[in-house]
Amino acid sequence: MEFHTVVIGTGFSGLGMAIQLKREGRDDFVVLEKAGDVGGTWRDNTYPGCACDIQSHMYSFSFEQNPRWSRSFSPQPEIWQYLRDVTDRYGLRRNIRFGVEVIGARWDTDEHRWHVSTSDGDYTAKFLVSGMGGLHVPNVPKLPGIERFLGEAFHSARWNHDYDLTGKRVAVVGTGASAVQFIPRIQPDVAKLTVFQRTPPWIMPKPDYAMPGWVKTLFRTVPGVQRLYRDVIYWLLEARAVGFNGRPGLMKLASRVAKAHMHKAVSDPELRRKLTPDYVMGCKRVLIANDYYPALTQDNVEVSTDGIQEVTESGIVDALGVEHEVDAIIYGTGFHVTDAFDYLDITGVDGRDLSKDWRDNGIQTHLGITVAGYPNLFLLLGPNTALGHNSVVFMIESQIRYVSQAMALVDERGAQAIDTRESAQAQFQSDMQRKLVNGVWTQGGCKSWYLDSRGVNRTIWPGFTWRYWLRTRKLETEDFDVVG
Repeated sequence: MEFHTVVIGTGFSGLGMAIQLKREGRDDFVVLEKAGDVGGTWRDNTYPGCACDIQSHMYSFSFEQNPRWSRSFSPQPEIWQYLRDVTDRYGLRRNIRFGVEVIGARWDTDEHRWHVSTSDGDYTAKFLVSGMGGLHVPNVPKLPGIERFLGEAFHSARWNHDYDLTGKRVAVVGTGASAVQFIPRIQPDVAKLTVFQRTPPWIMPKPDYAMPGWVKTLFRTVPGVQRLYRDVIYWLLEARAVGFNGRPGLMKLASRVAKAHMHKAVSDPELRRKLTPDYVMGCKRVLIANDYYPALTQDNVEVSTDGIQEVTESGIVDALGVEHEVDAIIYGTGFHVTDAFDYLDITGVDGRDLSKDWRDNGIQTHLGITVAGYPNLFLLLGPNTALGHNSVVFMIESQIRYVSQAMALVDERGAQAIDTRESAQAQFQSDMQRKLVNGVWTQGGCKSWYLDSRGVNRTIWPGFTWRYWLRTRKLETEDFDVVG
């Protein structure tokens, strides 16, 4: 099966790329989706309390604004429905192959084509666009003895809705973004909740509220009002980048707000000690929640910071040798991010292996979108383009426009492929790491999923998103070799 473009994934990235191709009048593309519906992470994560931590009027396509968001921070079902609605509005389902898992891809230098191996056979394409993102491979820790556990165990991204937690003794491993959302939802139902925390997160108040009916009517009927509201949100969020990038004084002010938020809900000094981070705010992902701290103060909740020694048939033994008997273990341990491509077999020019290249030399890209030696391969929301302060959908839209320009350049030149020059890639990496070295992610005194196995930040874009928009607004032809 041969196509102009193969797109992997149907989250915001994959759907956005498909819409761009449609807008350009192209229909000779296919989107490969391993699941049975669109939605990406917003389809997969159905745990109780799942919601966005960026305002929905910003966390959405600028060209498909939704005046009907029920809240400023909308819950998962609404975001998933938004993506399904967008899919139908642009007639994308006929271009999507559901139930097709991508196994790997190989660049054929003679044919100037990508051969994509899937569970449904091989696909051939001139261009290959990865819209997988970094939040699709759950990170399940290998707890010693877990194979002996006789109870129920699952990751928050694979929530077992058939298992009734009511009256059960439940252990939650991890206190990241997902756990902070689902713990308050399950706490009232369980008999006992033991939260195993390795590192406490910084948590800010969540400025969430129901969108008034008159506001939704205004957004729907008066042109420009919702876009103005979106612009205000954008610049308020963008201001937060100042603190993340070498302005520790601003982070100290924000940390005082976070501490006051915790102290208001938690009166027990020992619990406060456990919940107070010992690293600079922003070093790990800053979370927002109004109900997390109150949930931890309830009589049926225990916060354990002693680490996990092993799992037995009936519970978890902490590092002090105390066994906590539980009926279920829920992992709130996030995803494989910096090593997400280890799970794909991507072969470039001269047999180069992408995962091996990145393991041996560190993750190397140009603008987080292209990789030298892998012609016509484009990564959406790739390395060093994630954010700690604003909407990644803004970044995705910038990347989609850039990819479109690259494809157009190949067509305009009557060429077969475009490949990033090593010098351009090296310069981008040098710029990134020079900026990141002074950022809170590196200097903040913590270990996080932003960092790879060498302790290098390969995840975050270090600065304002408008700078990334400016950098990707026009493709610089001198950064590439046009092939064939």
